[in-house]
Amino acid sequence: MRVVTLNLNGIRSAASKGAFRWLREQDADVICLQETKAQVGQLDGHDIDIPGYHRYFYDAQRKGYSGVALYARQAPDEVIRGFGVAEFDGEGRYLEARFGKLSVVSLYLPSGSAGPERQASKYRFLEAFLPWMQGLKRRRREYLLCGDWNIAHQPIDLRNWKSNQKNSGFLPEERAWLDRLFGEERWVDAFREINAEPDQYTWWSNRGQAWAKNVGWRIDYQIASPGLAGAAQRTEIYKAQRFSDHAPLIMDYAL
Repeated sequence: MRVVTLNLNGIRSAASKGAFRWLREQDADVICLQETKAQVGQLDGHDIDIPGYHRYFYDAQRKGYSGVALYARQAPDEVIRGFGVAEFDGEGRYLEARFGKLSVVSLYLPSGSAGPERQASKYRFLEAFLPWMQGLKRRRREYLLCGDWNIAHQPIDLRNWKSNQKNSGFLPEERAWLDRLFGEERWVDAFREINAEPDQYTWWSNRGQAWAKNVGWRIDYQIASPGLAGAAQRTEIYKAQRFSDHAPLIMDYAL
């Protein structure tokens, strides 16, 4: 089973840069997209079709902001939008597709980099989302939560970790949240299960020469429920073309 996740930084912008031409060639079973920044009604005339796939959107109420999408080769049994917290469901951050006993989620965590107010919102998300994930583990199904988590977990996951310890995305509280997720709660960072190399990044600032010099952050994940430990077989961060300030993360699983 192949799953691709990509933060588009605007679905119309990424489409104009060839993102969907590339996605059509990936033979993915599920494609999770984040930060669509558009309402469904604004997509007419844009190159966002993937023939043979079912597609689902969960837009933010505010135009030009947030939003997630999911494309699936097989029609899901059920699609769930939101996780029951009005503040974040209004921002279109959680889209779950259920296939038998497996759920795949396109997920977009808030960024706190715009200032203290947004960081406070991010902390509220983390506080609400951990109990949700604990609840998922109690269900009789497995989960893949794919998307932009806006947190680099360890120093290996960003180039300039020393100078970023007081910046959103690498704050001690955020990293401790992931420590708990991957430790006590036993969720699996599927990429790190099979790739322990440094310099593996999925996002680069548009400032300076960050992309050219690979001064990046690994903030896009595919996080698997404990029962899927060991299922990841192959991974790739695709960087031959640039569709967004994020790169696609491709994972193959033996499921």
